[in-house]
Amino acid sequence: MKRLLVLLTLVAAPSIGGAYDREYFVTCNLNPNGDNFLALRTCPSSKCEMVKKLPPEIFLLTWEPYGEGRWRKVSVVKGLSDHSLSGPTGWVFDKYICQVKF
Repeated sequence: MKRLLVLLTLVAAPSIGGAYDREYFVTCNLNPNGDNFLALRTCPSSKCEMVKKLPPEIFLLTWEPYGEGRWRKVSVVKGLSDHSLSGPTGWVFDKYICQVKF
């Protein structure tokens, strides 16, 4: 039984050092009666320097499958076909991003 459990764990676990296929998100849940932007920051904290103000519906591509707490490292992209990661990069608070499923 232990061998089967170990085998299932190895098969089900993501590969260590494997490529992450990145996920698309879009800025969302912003308050149009407030600032109506999401801060892209240099590190995962509201105390970090702001790199850019992101308006609603800006596409983002994630760097890692999981964030640090409620923060995700992202790059701003032009759309769903842009995989370049050439746009501004930084950290955003996950409450204001929605995953794009396609």
